[in-house]
Amino acid sequence: MATKQITIPAAQGDLHRPSGVAQYLTPVVHDLVALAVNGKQAHWHVRGANFMGVHEFLDEVVTHAQDAADAVAERIVALGLPIDARVGTVAARTSTPELSDGFQQSEVTVREIVAQLDATLETIYAAVKGLDDVDLVSQDIAIAVAQQLDKDRWFLFSHYAG
Repeated sequence: MATKQITIPAAQGDLHRPSGVAQYLTPVVHDLVALAVNGKQAHWHVRGANFMGVHEFLDEVVTHAQDAADAVAERIVALGLPIDARVGTVAARTSTPELSDGFQQSEVTVREIVAQLDATLETIYAAVKGLDDVDLVSQDIAIAVAQQLDKDRWFLFSHYAG
């Protein structure tokens, strides 16, 4: 018995939409995965003033980054394309800056994670702009991610005294 292959046409008749979405959202996934990993690294190594507040809030930043990476990656996959978010790929392609090694005072940690958020937000806002002519549903996902990370940035920055 022959198996019938089912072909699902691209929504809105645009065969280039999935690749356009992947072009803008893949860098977002890379930055979000890096933010989650670096946020956890910072969580483990923060010391000094505001320790508890920064330590605990970094877990929220990590959770938000992980949830957002999942939503964004699943959007790409839902449109029929794979996403490469392996550790080596993320390390090679993220726009997030390198964190300082080892234990850090809370002000350094806050400053460095805010820089991580800023780099990630820059990537997200570039995706929002680029997706305007490609796919509004994907753009809405990017906007929601930006909204949460903007709030996280504000909350985290409130711990910074410098």
